[in-house]
Amino acid sequence: MSSRQLLVFIFRSVFLGLVVAALILLLVPDLRRGAGFGDNWFTEKSPAASRETYYSALSRSAPAVVNIYSVSIENSPNNYYQPRQRTSLGSGVIMTESGYIITCNHVIKDADSIFVALQDNRVAQAQIVGTDQLTDLAVLKVNEDNLHVIPQMEETDLRVGDVVMAIGNPYNLGQTITQGIVSRAGRTGLSNFVDFIQTDAVLNQGNSGGALVDSNGYLVGITNANFQVRDERRGTYIVDGINFAVPYELAKRVMEDIITNGKVTRGQLGFVGEELRGRPGIEVKAVAQNSPASIAGLQPGDIIMAIDGIRLESASKTLDMIAETQPGTVLEMEISRNARTITMQVTVAELIVPQ
Repeated sequence: MSSRQLLVFIFRSVFLGLVVAALILLLVPDLRRGAGFGDNWFTEKSPAASRETYYSALSRSAPAVVNIYSVSIENSPNNYYQPRQRTSLGSGVIMTESGYIITCNHVIKDADSIFVALQDNRVAQAQIVGTDQLTDLAVLKVNEDNLHVIPQMEETDLRVGDVVMAIGNPYNLGQTITQGIVSRAGRTGLSNFVDFIQTDAVLNQGNSGGALVDSNGYLVGITNANFQVRDERRGTYIVDGINFAVPYELAKRVMEDIITNGKVTRGQLGFVGEELRGRPGIEVKAVAQNSPASIAGLQPGDIIMAIDGIRLESASKTLDMIAETQPGTVLEMEISRNARTITMQVTVAELIVPQ
């Protein structure tokens, strides 16, 4: 072969190689992005691989949500006062490996016996550790091994617009998942009696006490109730798309207090106040008779500027601070009254919840 023929052969080979490479890049987009040939490139891809799914998140969290059956014995006048058994339905969440479960107080209220059905088909009898009426939470205990604990994080940092899923056992149909978004994140302080997480994830009878989890499967709340209104014609009815859950941080704190002390202890001073617009301080609107605030000399119209040196700007944060103070603690309040500054000592009392 002459030198000319060799050069022609090499040129044709290079040109043909470039053409083939261009065709491969055209037909295989992944190569243009530098992805290369995957291990399963020559096998058929599953349609599930491209779906948006929360399967992994639910696989971590759903086994920790249990069905709760509360059994009570009651006398019915329609049955000649013969006792009859009534069973209430609810859900609960396994919080610890030692068997502590959170549910709603109204799920187990007045129950003579409580049974917990785990997702692995075990059924265990549960004991009530304690309840908290203000948050409508209850803590149960089961003596079982190998329990699936729901994933938890120290702070959920829940935001409006986050995707959440409610896990429970509505109407005893079996575990059911509903999805929604957060429309209000709620507060997590101990004075938080009504400001819960608000979501449009559907809740039905039997969901109470179940888990509200985020898109990663972490617990963000304990499902509690639907929003209900009353009118003259229909009586009480549920409003679609407005449902509530107790924030995780608050639920965990209530659980820990109940486990340690058998109840939740909250401090109170006995006054009602509201924030001032445009400037710091809490204006006192009313003072309960014989309350710690009344004994200390607090009066309606006073402006509380600081408690123990902490400047006050938020009424809700002030209530949380007082509620989370141990009863018997002496606090120093800085008061503005008629343009004069007054300092007074007040002893925190325990908030007593009527049974």
